[in-house]
Amino acid sequence: MGPPGIEPESCSPAQEPPASPAPPAEEPEPSEAAPAPQQEAEGVPPVAQGSRPGGPGSKGQAKRCGAGKGSRGKRGSTRRAGEEGGRPARRAHVTVDSSKAKTSLEALKISLRQLRWKEFPFGRRLPCDIYWHGVSFHDNDIFSGQVNKFPGMTEMVRKITLSRAVRTMQDLFPEEYNFYPQSWILPEEFPLFVAEVRMMKESDPPWKPTFIVKPDGGCQGDGIYLIKDPSDIRLAGNLQSRPVVVQEYISKPLLIDKLKFDIRLYVLLKSLEPLEIYIAKDGLSRFCTEPYREPTLKNLHQVFMHLTNYSLNIHSGNFIHSDNVNTGSKRTFSSVLYRLSSKGVDIKKLWSDIISLVIKTVLALTPELKVYYQSDIPAGKPGPTCFQILGFDILLMKNLKPVLLEVNANPSMRIEHEQELSPGVFENVPSPVDEEIKVAVIRDTLRLMDPHKKKRKDNQSQLSENSSDTKDDLLEPGSTDQLEHDISKNPEASLPSLCLKQVFPKYAKQFNYLRLVDRMAALFIRFLGVKGTMKLGPTGFRTFIRNCKLSNSSFSMASVDILYIDITRRWNSMGLDQRESGMCLQAFVEAFFCLAQRRYKSLPLHEQVASLIDFCEYHLAILDEKRLVCSRGITERRAALVTCQPDGLHLTPATHAPLLNRMTAANKLTDYRNYRS
Repeated sequence: MGPPGIEPESCSPAQEPPASPAPPAEEPEPSEAAPAPQQEAEGVPPVAQGSRPGGPGSKGQAKRCGAGKGSRGKRGSTRRAGEEGGRPARRAHVTVDSSKAKTSLEALKISLRQLRWKEFPFGRRLPCDIYWHGVSFHDNDIFSGQVNKFPGMTEMVRKITLSRAVRTMQDLFPEEYNFYPQSWILPEEFPLFVAEVRMMKESDPPWKPTFIVKPDGGCQGDGIYLIKDPSDIRLAGNLQSRPVVVQEYISKPLLIDKLKFDIRLYVLLKSLEPLEIYIAKDGLSRFCTEPYREPTLKNLHQVFMHLTNYSLNIHSGNFIHSDNVNTGSKRTFSSVLYRLSSKGVDIKKLWSDIISLVIKTVLALTPELKVYYQSDIPAGKPGPTCFQILGFDILLMKNLKPVLLEVNANPSMRIEHEQELSPGVFENVPSPVDEEIKVAVIRDTLRLMDPHKKKRKDNQSQLSENSSDTKDDLLEPGSTDQLEHDISKNPEASLPSLCLKQVFPKYAKQFNYLRLVDRMAALFIRFLGVKGTMKLGPTGFRTFIRNCKLSNSSFSMASVDILYIDITRRWNSMGLDQRESGMCLQAFVEAFFCLAQRRYKSLPLHEQVASLIDFCEYHLAILDEKRLVCSRGITERRAALVTCQPDGLHLTPATHAPLLNRMTAANKLTDYRNYRS
């Protein structure tokens, strides 16, 4: 049996290991050859698409489904389950607005043809089921359906924001988040960067570090460079206007063919609440184009040796475009796994570490993402649901430990590359490696987000009940037409197995203990007050302290105000979003840490924070219970005064039903008391 994940036709799963503790191993799925799907016209005006059963266009559909000549006289004898009133029941097409798809358009078109969905390349007056954006959530004004971007995701995965989010998790769980290099945010942390490097060099004289400098808003390798000492930071230009993240450079990466490479894995965030995460079973491996040597002062500037960015290496004379997924400067990740497996590497363990890295990174990003989400789509107001494909860039160290380089909100979904035919003349040439991976990711993302999936499953189960009656009929003449009719009714039957594997909530039990910041974000959102805002005002912070019973004789409300002002002023001075005044989520988390350390001095930080969260949630549950009792009492008193019938019968007050959250509050209080004792 071959190594995991090498069946490209179906993007079959790698022989993945579970996250630790080990979840059940899964057998690789067999590769299926997908028959060529029928081509459908794209961008047809709404009237010509025949979106209503029996409407315009239904004749052409019936013909494709094998109605053929003389079908009018035989229609009664061949009527299947689901046909009513003498008209065939037509499958409702999913509609997709691709007018803002940009560079992912070609891969999206192929995916839609395979799924036989309706594309609207110029938009549509009526709402579509799915809107595919190329840049951000705000590419279109959308009030219904689904959109493939989350509000705030672009901001969340910027290098500084990502570093801050992971650093918060490193403060709480340093061992679990050691997959992200040590980072400093400049210019605000430049003195800290200089002091820490000096201290580490003094404690370990042989240590000769290299650092990589990444501009916060940079992409495709723009502005990245390597340094040996903090004094080498390029202060030319305004560092304030373009802040950077400085990280310790991984100087001992895993090499293949003496070349450094990284991995681009595609991760689907299917839902934020409840959290659902899928990982593609195959990805891309991008190779440098010059043999790797550890960084020295002489080779620091050789970007083709040290930087794996495709957009940089494509300009190297050594870059190899290959139609073979196992060779060239861009290959499939499964081909790399095959090479590693042949050398005895534990592929299950490697996949386990990668899955763990992805889940932990998403858990670090989602708290603030929820703040953005409630700001753009407040609860109770109309709006679309969201999903998003993220690009995780991962580097393997020589010891096979995966390291997170960055997360991309808009990973390139182009399936072609530019080839220079003559000086200054370029042509777009198909890239088989890109098409194999990216089309499968987009297509299967759409399959998972299919808004008609439930109805289609119900219809399919109804058809399967009659399969025994029609099984013998398929052997008779004309059975081919009938089989084509079945496939047109259920295009899923002609598609390969999903190339996306669910990892959360599948492995949620092993990672839920890490969701402390997520619970803090829920408290933060509760006290925001005004819908659509992203910052907590002083009144909201005081209400949080008061409702959670956090003030006492040694921590007065005056002290609360001082804490709020000090932390908020410092975070606002960092040049973050100044559109609103108040306390952002990161500042609230810092204030929460201070409150937890004040109340539970002898515990580790993560236990201090967990204890304070339990304490707050308990008091808020009691408060919610009191409000529920009051509201029920008012409702019952009003109901007792209402005359029900003219014969003199009156409504009697209903007895109180058990409160659903009473048991939760009692359990939290018991756990809290047991913990403190």
